[in-house]
Amino acid sequence: MVAINIREGREKVAAWVRDNGVTVRVLLDRDGAVTAAYRVTGTPTVVLVGRDGRMVARAVGSRDWRGDKGRALLKALLAAAAG
Repeated sequence: MVAINIREGREKVAAWVRDNGVTVRVLLDRDGAVTAAYRVTGTPTVVLVGRDGRMVARAVGSRDWRGDKGRALLKALLAAAAG
């Protein structure tokens, strides 16, 4: 899992990561190329990428990934990938 910051400077992002206790790797999308490639239209946007590097699913807006529905979706995607 990685987070991608959209067009902000390294110092600003580093301060936000530190202040919010973020523990995942945060990548900088300085020119917006990643944002464009994954058709990000709002934040947060979650993109699930398969082992083959292709987009499996995407969701715009907040989701309860730790709830029953979120866990069931992730479990089904992992099972399909292992299949």
